[in-house]
Amino acid sequence: MGKISVEGKNSKERIYRDPVHNIIRIRTDEKIGELLVHLIDTAEFQRLRRIKQLGLAMFTYQGAEHSRFTHSLGVLHLINRVLEKLSSKYTIKGEDQSVIKCAALLHDIGHGAFSHVFEKILNFHHEDFTIETISSEETEIGRALKSFSSDFPERVASVIRGKFNSVALSQLVSSQLDVDRMDYLLRDSLMTGAKYGVYDLEWIIRTLEIDESRDRIYVATEGLHAVEGYLQARYYMFKQVYFHRNLRSAEVVLQSLLKRAIELIKNNGDVWFAKDTPFEKILKQQKLSLKEHLEMDDSDVIFHVKKWQSAEDKVLSDLSKRFINRRLFSALDLDMPEDEKKSFLEEARRVVEDGGFDPQYYFIEDKASDVPYYLYKADEKEPKSLILVQVGHSRPQIKEISEVSPAVESLKKAYELHRICFPSELKEKILRLYKKKT
Repeated sequence: MGKISVEGKNSKERIYRDPVHNIIRIRTDEKIGELLVHLIDTAEFQRLRRIKQLGLAMFTYQGAEHSRFTHSLGVLHLINRVLEKLSSKYTIKGEDQSVIKCAALLHDIGHGAFSHVFEKILNFHHEDFTIETISSEETEIGRALKSFSSDFPERVASVIRGKFNSVALSQLVSSQLDVDRMDYLLRDSLMTGAKYGVYDLEWIIRTLEIDESRDRIYVATEGLHAVEGYLQARYYMFKQVYFHRNLRSAEVVLQSLLKRAIELIKNNGDVWFAKDTPFEKILKQQKLSLKEHLEMDDSDVIFHVKKWQSAEDKVLSDLSKRFINRRLFSALDLDMPEDEKKSFLEEARRVVEDGGFDPQYYFIEDKASDVPYYLYKADEKEPKSLILVQVGHSRPQIKEISEVSPAVESLKKAYELHRICFPSELKEKILRLYKKKT
């Protein structure tokens, strides 16, 4: 995504060309615009260029090479549009708008290598690092925010924590209907070539409203069908893209090879790594400091995996070659009654072991089930889990969307996934075993 600075007689702005939103403009003749540009130019934000938005999706969709950087700019663009629309009707303090804009821009700043993939491996949540990056005086971002006003870092962090003074505004950044999801659905759909994520963005923005009496966001009556389309788009993107067999298989191979490297180092095995680096600490299972976390990106992982192709350990070498050369594991969905799964899993694991592969690294159960983040599950105790719509014209009421939409009610059913991943060399044997069971 390129940037173009444009200066005119009465205006000054930074422009980014974007494949989803076409032109993203940031006015730099305003104090908040100046801050946003400063934040984008920090080392921490530029690091997002080196982190894939969709992790390992490029193994399945060759166009999915877009980064957290492009997504974050898209989120900023959408929050600017939404706030402009809402400000034309409601009184929203200028400083509150500034806080929300910065929170939208920085919401992903704490992501690790390959986005969510490393969170599973290292057991951390990117939001914790996001809050720390925003709050710390040791980061360029923290210092830039503090230069805006002394309490500004804490106010921006409060949005990420879900503790901001305006619930309605914080819902625009993090909720079931937020600018984060609005951008990534359209962006991921475009870049993967899968059309499932297309929905009526313009109509949703047009129909967003604030219930001032109860401090919450809702959608006007005429926006109901647009939100239904948005939720269905999310459902199909998860089912067809984010949970794709090859994408999940690539994650499994990466997890297995890192697990092997960690195990070898733990037992004083011979594993090469770049010394005195954050990656060394990861392999030794030591906690990273914020500075070390922010030094890591996708390239550190790829660099080590490429080197491990020539490792003395056959398992590490083989898994690394499979990952680098996209010789992924086969994946098989276990569509069978629960009482049959146990015996099948035992027999399939034996096939892998008899084939000369260590099941610990070559026979992986991939379980995933949709939680509220993935689908739609209303929880009255958690306001940001609700999507509210206005119904009725003569006597309008605000209701939770599944109460008035059969389409959304049907999406509340859990989508469960249970697969096994194993070397493709054993596919025929395991398929024969599977057919016997079913």
